[in-house]
Amino acid sequence: MPSLVRDAVPIAGRGPQSRQSAQPPPRWFPVRGEVEARRSRAFALLGASLLVVSYLWLSHREWVTSALLPPLSSVLQTGWQTLQEADFWLDLKVSFWRVTAGFLGAALLAVPLGILAGSFRLCSALLEPVSEFLRYIPVPALVPLVLILLGIDEGAKVSLVFLGTFFQLLLMTADEVRQVPLTLVQVSQSMGATRLEVVTRVLTPAALPGISHALRICNGWAWSYVVVAELLAATEGLGFRILRFYRFIQTPNIYVYLLVFGLIGLGLDGLFRFLHARVFRWAKAGRA
Repeated sequence: MPSLVRDAVPIAGRGPQSRQSAQPPPRWFPVRGEVEARRSRAFALLGASLLVVSYLWLSHREWVTSALLPPLSSVLQTGWQTLQEADFWLDLKVSFWRVTAGFLGAALLAVPLGILAGSFRLCSALLEPVSEFLRYIPVPALVPLVLILLGIDEGAKVSLVFLGTFFQLLLMTADEVRQVPLTLVQVSQSMGATRLEVVTRVLTPAALPGISHALRICNGWAWSYVVVAELLAATEGLGFRILRFYRFIQTPNIYVYLLVFGLIGLGLDGLFRFLHARVFRWAKAGRA
């Protein structure tokens, strides 16, 4: 029997598996590996170029109406004019306030509750089934109830952003806490740590890098829900303005505002990534 076990276990330095592991990783497409920064930037530029070229090609086809894809020159000219209008900067400020208020409110409540749900099974049983149920209810379906409860003031718009991100963030936070190795909890308890110390000094710090990623993802969802929120009798905001442009078939203006949404998303995503890399440098190896 020992000989069979010994023969079944590959010996270090022998066999096809060791030969494969000795091969250097590919330079261009390593699986979950690092690539040179210049190559990554080149592929990012390639992706953006393909999008622009596809738009140019489609916008010049006879079977594509200009009401759907206006010429790129018209979009750029409209964008330059938009930057000089006071209404645009008001829309940007109002939408940014609504998203920030709803997202921060959701984060301040969902993250602590998610930590409790991930730390204690009874808290998980109390919070997660309800959250799983409510997160599948589409936010637009809640518009009538929000209007009845809060009217058409700013509170209703902020609440819809809150509802769109709160339940998702709670569940994602709880899952990140559960990803912390159980051995860390056992070691801390063997050293005399209390339940509060285990949660605040072991589980929470270890889960913070993952919670940071969850916050970045949910912030993107918050910006998508602001469009729904600004359909509630709003008189300003990026989403409200897009709806108004649609009513008057002002397609170049719609593309300009969609481009603004995308640039805001890229900027905020880059900010989250930058802060994550600075604050959680120790967690970089684990996320490679």
